[in-house]
Amino acid sequence: MRLRRTLAAAATAALFATAAAVAARAQELNVAIFGGSFADNVRACVAEPFQRATGARVNFVLGNSVQNAARLRATRGRPDVDVAYMDLQVAVQAKGEGLLDRIDAARLTNLPDIYPSAVDPERRWIGFMYSSTAIAYNPQELRNPPQSWADLWSPALRGKLAIGDISATSGQHFLIAAARINGGSVENVEPGFRAIRELRPGVVTLYTQADQVVQLIERGDIAAAVWFSDRVGAAARSGVPVAVVFPREGAIGILPTFSIPVGARGKALAEQYMDRALAPEAQRCFAERQFAGPTNRRVELPDALARLVPYRDSVERMYFPPPEIVARNLPAWTERWNREIAR
Repeated sequence: MRLRRTLAAAATAALFATAAAVAARAQELNVAIFGGSFADNVRACVAEPFQRATGARVNFVLGNSVQNAARLRATRGRPDVDVAYMDLQVAVQAKGEGLLDRIDAARLTNLPDIYPSAVDPERRWIGFMYSSTAIAYNPQELRNPPQSWADLWSPALRGKLAIGDISATSGQHFLIAAARINGGSVENVEPGFRAIRELRPGVVTLYTQADQVVQLIERGDIAAAVWFSDRVGAAARSGVPVAVVFPREGAIGILPTFSIPVGARGKALAEQYMDRALAPEAQRCFAERQFAGPTNRRVELPDALARLVPYRDSVERMYFPPPEIVARNLPAWTERWNREIAR
């Protein structure tokens, strides 16, 4: 009798396992994601391994952060995507509009290993990578590169430095960094404006597109720039003489996120996908291909890569400006920048 009960239980478990596998194979996961090489790298590091493991099919719907948020608004409560990638500022806004569902922590086995700065306290979004606004430099030109934001005011860099315009994220971040090292804050950028006015005569250009920095370095027009760490890695891999310094005061953090919209039909499958993206092997793969800093603390990176991405100590030092404060103040910052800095 006991043997029959054991066999019956085993048969029932096998039946449920088979049913679950069949259900997974029949499932599809629709993911609103950034395009270009970003989507290619997510496909290689996350989507394809996830498909092999679950039998589910992952469909990418390409769009930028603003477009992905607009999609969630237009389909509120009945979304046509199960996962949405958005930059932090847009994700915070979408959360405020009630568009993002709470992620079930019990389904994310890797969540305990994620840095607290990458997790919304209410679990409406999770950061899957770090980038940053930091200091890029040409190692062929600068044997002793700047180690702090304050070093950018050195006379040695006069006529050799590029910074982003206020219309670029790096320009906004540099204003905040300049304010903070001079006694101000994201809510008091007056010291930042004063410092950048002083710096401006020695700045070669206020770039508006990130790719402009590559051309400026290759032509020898600049020796340093306030630039994005992931762009430095990609440029260095293509042969551009460039390296990155994460300032001792802390780089300004950039946190792309993913979320599950309220009403998503594939919520459980979406949480499995997110857990796969946060696993150490996926995080390392993405770091290698995208030059993205891992948000999982357990990831081990080779030294050469660790120097190019936000990693461990540099992550702990990063400052993440509250996106709602930046959004509220950006129009006034822009008007003043155009009047005092860009003229």
